[in-house]
This record gives sequence, structure tokens and C-alpha cells, in this order.
Amino acid sequence: MSKRQIKNSITTTLSVGIVLLFIAALFTKCASTMTPTGGPKDTLPPIIVAMEPDNFTTNIDTLHPPKIYVEFDEYVQLKDQQKELYTSPAMKKQPTVTRRGRGIVITIKDTLRPNTTYAINFGSSIRDNNEGNPLHSMRYVFSTGDEIDSMYMSGYTADSYKADSVSKSFIWFFIADSVERPTEWDSTMFKYKPQVIARAENNGIFIAQNLKPVRYRVYAFEDTNNNMLYEPSVDQVGFLDSTYNPATMPGFTIWYDSLRHYPSAEPQLYFRMFMDRRFARQMLTSHERENRHKAILRFGAANPEVVKLEFDSIPSDKVIYDPQTVGKDTVALWFDMEPDELPDTIKGTITYFKHDSINNLVESTDNLRFAWKYTESKEEQKEREKQEKEREKAEKAGEEYVAPEPKNPFKTSLPLSGEYNKDKPLEMEFDYLLTKFDTAAITLTMTTEQNKEPQNVPFTIERDTLNRRKFRFKIDWQPLAKYEMLIPEGTFENVAREKNDTLKASYTASDPDKFAIVKVVVASSKPDVNYIMQLTNAQGKVQKEILNVKAGTYLFEYVTPGDVMLRVIEDINRNGKWDSGDMVLMRQPERTEIYKNENDEELITTKANWEFELAVDMDKLFAPVTMQSVIDMLNDREDARLKKVAEEMEKKRKEAAKNQHNHNHGNSGMGGFGGMGGFGGLGGNTGGMGGFGGNTGAGGLRGGSTSGRF
Repeated sequence: MSKRQIKNSITTTLSVGIVLLFIAALFTKCASTMTPTGGPKDTLPPIIVAMEPDNFTTNIDTLHPPKIYVEFDEYVQLKDQQKELYTSPAMKKQPTVTRRGRGIVITIKDTLRPNTTYAINFGSSIRDNNEGNPLHSMRYVFSTGDEIDSMYMSGYTADSYKADSVSKSFIWFFIADSVERPTEWDSTMFKYKPQVIARAENNGIFIAQNLKPVRYRVYAFEDTNNNMLYEPSVDQVGFLDSTYNPATMPGFTIWYDSLRHYPSAEPQLYFRMFMDRRFARQMLTSHERENRHKAILRFGAANPEVVKLEFDSIPSDKVIYDPQTVGKDTVALWFDMEPDELPDTIKGTITYFKHDSINNLVESTDNLRFAWKYTESKEEQKEREKQEKEREKAEKAGEEYVAPEPKNPFKTSLPLSGEYNKDKPLEMEFDYLLTKFDTAAITLTMTTEQNKEPQNVPFTIERDTLNRRKFRFKIDWQPLAKYEMLIPEGTFENVAREKNDTLKASYTASDPDKFAIVKVVVASSKPDVNYIMQLTNAQGKVQKEILNVKAGTYLFEYVTPGDVMLRVIEDINRNGKWDSGDMVLMRQPERTEIYKNENDEELITTKANWEFELAVDMDKLFAPVTMQSVIDMLNDREDARLKKVAEEMEKKRKEAAKNQHNHNHGNSGMGGFGGMGGFGGLGGNTGGMGGFGGNTGAGGLRGGSTSGRF
């Protein structure tokens, strides 16, 4: 039975507050464990046995809140509090948590807000003392007023480019009437503090609790630095275009994932997260000298406006300004001079526009100092010591010692052999910027099975648009043909006045029969919209890309056999790249979608010498996003994940059974699937208590239910 079918059979209702508090401690106890020699290993988390004051206590004193004591059935340890523990709403001073006996003491150091529901979220910071088994999702809730806010909302945070989950994101809820309504720009995240905070789990799903039945503006951000602060250009961010009231939201399903050990839910909100670099402060963050002829400037934001660059010992026409990134925030400075003319310390100034204390760009001049000193490498030291020993040996024997020719320091990454095709071009990169490149001196010949006589082959060389030290050969590779390349001595020369030795290389053109072809037939009713198609590996890394896609037929050739995915970008502005969003200007990022076949599968398994045809309807793929479409996508991914987990478990079970049989140990002891408590807590009758599985099923949580029940 699929997860979707199980959810549709929901009949039981349980209290949300109690279940989410004790869920990990209660249901993890149902898992069956193996019994190795020497007794059973403790795999169970601590169980809460008492709280003082009780959970959900009201009318807590705002000025002098009491210390909170939580007792467990065993001694516990505290781990990763800085990452795991947070409060909702945030307190100016984090509570301190210390161990006492078989429990913990929570001391609140802040003055609390009146008539406010607070939650202290422990994540997985509480673990048993012996084995470190974590107690997941523990929350302590109290109120400084007469009531506990009891509304819920769920959501999903996804990387807008990769179309994959963003884990451990924080979600901030602002009561809409307490903040200004954004019109031309949105500064809510920078000007106000949220009333409620939630956090997504590893699967990107969050369940926000203790909300009021009012409208909220909702934002999400990935807290990269674990400081509970949104930092533009450091953290991914997501925002919603509307306000949301949990009392008017449709119901949603929640269950306990017994494999991941945390609650999960069908989302009501959907965040497409992105990196917003709008507020990155412009300044020269660092400068260093990597070697004699190269220095690096690093700026805090993209596209720095440099007015003037001067050095006291180097003429301006001998300094080559070479941006290393698309945004030009990292720049290499190459000193095009004889090595013995370059001083160990180079001093100068840079005049550029940087942000002042009130975020205005003003012209400013910073001092530069680049120091460098030659340091002998281990290889050089080893070679020097070797030559010294040989010299001593020769002198003792009365022989003349002739030192070997020093090794040419010129370096290039040009492969001297390999297999290439039109989709895998021959590339070369140099460690220093070139000042001479005599392309006419390079020769390329080809031989085939039919013609053994070498023939000259025409080719061109292109310089990479981003990396000026990288070049690409454009060759009409003939399948299975053999190629010989000759690059004479002195063809290349770099800024350090180094020249290449003679280079000889042999290459083979690929056999097309060893690769797959992915044919994509595109349908689209929007001729004014371009798309970008990316063929990625199973992990989402781009392998091949086709730009300016419209209705028509396209080929991905020379596809390495294996699992691939097709990612499509809706290139609204037709600039040939994916564009991020802008939170302040309230502009969402361009959409990306992963193609699914008729079986709702994202992975495409390609085989050698096969052509795979995909029919992609862009109107369907980029249909308006609904929460049901997001839920369906997540259900399909979860079904695929659980299928993979089941296959891995069955493989381990068979291996364990085989090993035990070989050692005459009788039965396996793996417990089959029953001991694991079903699939992700949705195991139905497969065995154990199964989290929210077993015979109880899962519960439907309605956002509009004031009682907050399943």
C-alpha cells in the first residue's frame, strides 16, 4: 500500500500537543532491535517522566519566570545546543540548559512578553548518556497569558534552482497587522521580530505550532551560520506573496516518520528559496599574494566599481586586472615583469566605491600590501638533498659532478592522452596567465582504420569567457579515429617568462555505441518564452545543457549510461541563465522543474547504444503551482525513497541471513520489516507500532480547528 493510500484511510484522532511532545520517546520504543553477543545494545532515546511546571502551563510571570525541570527515565547529555535549541518567539538571551540528576534545568534569563505563548524547542540536543540516542522534537510550551495559542500550519522549503529540499530552514511568522504592508519593497525581515518561529526538518517540511487565528506574513531562511539571523548573500531566503490565516487554511495530514525520527506533514505553504545578494555590503574583504606574479583581491559584493589601482614599484601597464568570477567579486592581479624585477613586498592603493556605515556607496581609498617570500617545497627540498649527496659522492671519488638540468617550471593541464567527442571537448588550463600563444605552431593529424596515412586536421581554439587561463580546442572528432598533436617548444609563454617544453599528445575519438542518446520532443504554446534544458546526474549536477529551447526536437548525445534527470528552467527574460529572486523587490526566482515520465519517475536510466525519447509538454510542466501539485510531487519522491529503503533493507536482511547461515547461527535476527516499524511511520500492518502506522493510521490536522486535533 502506498503512503497516499494509507493517508486516505485515516480514521483516528489524537491530541497534537501531546503527540508532538512525546512522539519520539513513545514510538521509537516500538522498534525491534538486533541482539548482538553480550546483550542488547541500547538504541532507545530517553523518556520524559515528569515536568515542573507542567507543559502548557499558563500565566507564567513575565519578570520572574520559574526554572523548568524536566526529568527522564535515565541520565542524559546535551549536544549541539547552539544548533538545535531555539525559542519561539526568540528571546534576547537564550535560556541556559544544565543537567541535574536524571533531568535538565532550564533557566530563562529574559523578560518575557505579556500574553504570549512561548515554546522552547530542543531539536535533537537531548540524548541518553550511554549511547547518545537523541530524543527528537521535544518542545516545552508555556504562556504568560491565560491561554495557549493552539493553531498549526505546515509547509515545504525547496531550493528554487535545484528543485530539492532545503533542510533546517527557519520560518518566521509576522502577524500581518503588526507590520507595515509592503508595496514597492519589503523590509519586514530587517525591521521586525517574528511572533512565531518554526524550523524545517531534513526533508524540508515544517510544522508551525502555537499560532493565533490571525493573518500572518511568512518568510523562510537557511541559517548557514547558526546565529538565528537572516544574512543576505549568506543565507538562502524565501517569501510568500500573500498573507495566511491558519483558521481559514484547509486541513492537512501529519504523521511520524519512524525512519527519520521526526514528524512530517502535507504542506500548506510552499517556499521557493534563493540567494538574495541585494544587500551584500561592498568592501575589500581581503587581499593576498599567492605567488611571485599573482595577487588576489576579494570584495564583499559583486561588480565592484574600481576607480584606480596604483603600485609604488610596478608600472600600471604591467598589472593585468583579471576577474575570476561571474560577479567579479574575486580578482587576480598578474604582474607582467621579469621575476628578478619584482620586490618581495609590493605596496599600493586601490580606489573604489564601498558601503559606508549607513549603506551608501562612497568613493574610498584603501592601502594594499602584498608580501611574498619564496618557500622551498618538500619535493624541491628532497631533490636538493639528493643532488647534494650525489655531489659529495662524486667529490669523494675524485669525479666531476655535473648537475642535472633544472626542471622546467612551466605548467599546463593539457591531457596528453584520452578519449574525446563533440560533447567532451579537449581543454587545457595554465597556472599563470599567458602573454604568448602561437596557435599556428600547433599541428594535429588524424588516422582511421581505413586510412593509416596521417592527415592534417583543422581546428580552432577558444578562450574561456570566465577563466582567461583556460582554452578549449574545437575539433570535428570522427568516431574511433586516432589523433596526434604536436606543440613545439616555446609555443606558450606566461607572465613569469616561463616557456613550455615540446608536448606530444595522442587522442582517440569516442565510439558513439558506448553512449546513450536522449531525444527530447518539446511542446509549448508560448513562443515568446525560452527554456533551458539541463541533463543532470542522479545528484542534480549538470552534465549537459541546451539553451534557447522552444517547441521542437533536441538531442543530448554522448550521454554516459546510468541514471540521469532532466531539469528545465523557465527562462522568462531569455538571457540564457537562471535568475535568482529579490526579496526586497518582491520578485520570485525563475521557476525550475524536474521532468517526470508517465510513471511519475524523475530518474531516467540510460543504456549504451540506446536512444531514449522524452516528450516534454512545457505548458504541463510549468502549469501554475498548487499545493496539491506540491503534495503529489512530495508523495512521489517519498514513495521512491521508501522503495529504495525497502530494497536496501531486503539486501541487508539477505546478507545477514547468509552470514548467519554460514556461521550456523540459525535465524537471521534482522526482524524483517516488522522490526523497523513499517516504512517511514506509514507501515500499516507491516509490523511493530510503526510510528503513526500500525493499526492506528495517520491523523488529519485541520488548520481551522481551534482545538488543534488530529
